[in-house]
Amino acid sequence: MSSSAALAGIKVLELSRVLAGPWCGMTLADLGADVIKLEPPEGDDTRGLGPPFRDGLSAYFACANRNKRSLALDLTDPANKPVVAALARWADVVIENFRTGVAASLGVDYASLRAHNPRLIYCSISGYGRDGIAAQRPGYDFVVQAEAGLMAITGAEDGAPYKVGVAVADLFTGQNATIAILAALQQRQRTGEGQQIDIALFDSQLQMLANVASNCLFTGEDAKRYGNAHASIVPYQSFQASDGEFVVAVASEKLWRKFCTAIELDVLIGDPRFARNADRVINRDALIDTLAARFVTQPQLHWLQRLQRADVPCAPVNGVHAALQHPITASRGMRVEVDGVPMVASPLRLSASPVQYRRAPPRLDADRDAILRELGLQD
Repeated sequence: MSSSAALAGIKVLELSRVLAGPWCGMTLADLGADVIKLEPPEGDDTRGLGPPFRDGLSAYFACANRNKRSLALDLTDPANKPVVAALARWADVVIENFRTGVAASLGVDYASLRAHNPRLIYCSISGYGRDGIAAQRPGYDFVVQAEAGLMAITGAEDGAPYKVGVAVADLFTGQNATIAILAALQQRQRTGEGQQIDIALFDSQLQMLANVASNCLFTGEDAKRYGNAHASIVPYQSFQASDGEFVVAVASEKLWRKFCTAIELDVLIGDPRFARNADRVINRDALIDTLAARFVTQPQLHWLQRLQRADVPCAPVNGVHAALQHPITASRGMRVEVDGVPMVASPLRLSASPVQYRRAPPRLDADRDAILRELGLQD
């Protein structure tokens, strides 16, 4: 591993599975940490989630587990306690996402591992936290999207609530765990002491309601669904051209004037119903009806070219395949391949300590011998 990596020398023991914990572990690994993924003998659940598979590797597992080493270990077997103790002494950071109480029953809770290493930073990821009235409940992204308010504001205005198309509660939580771990490492530099971190899907999803939650707190009124529109900015939504959908984001008064000129509706600029964004929000329906009638008269490319020339933010609604093939994706180097495994690259750009792609997602237990030798347990 290059010493130029931001987290070179940091050692992470990952006891997590599925997405939130592994996403955190992969982010740390991309930044240079040495991550050992300790898996049960049957492996992380996502190893079997497919198709698609490539040479036995699931696409799901591949998305969150590059740059790691794999060690399969049965934590219920007392014979493996010396290995766990050695790993605790080796590690700077532990990431776990067992249900509340399970880690203690397996002897891998914070108190047990800290006894071997007081400098240990121990990050627990769960659905509802390690305390509170729901601490014993299992946590799944879909359930949390429903319970923490996200589904209620996602979907067509007059339709059913919908989950987001990717597991965003898991991903928010994985990112929050990463941030907390980096903060704890900085704290340890000053104090020499580790600490315990408690990150919950519910908390993370609730926080990520952002301005929607803030609006509700200000008014005491429940949030509405706006489909592809915005609660507080108009026009900021999708429109139907004669041959397909595109989106516009008119998020300032300067952009509003540019937008009206670009689509040859300057008359709207002087209309008092639409003078300011607050007016446009109040008179949303009348404005959107006018714009919709305008946009359906020409193909998507016609409007995108006009708006782009005017520097008004806009884009076609691309499928995932189109997004992965996009020229911007290529120009930003956002696709990588390691040992024949294609992946989306890390979005983290550090000029002096760039992200490195050292290892493909590991085969189950692929690194057992090397890890045990490092720990002095090869016999």
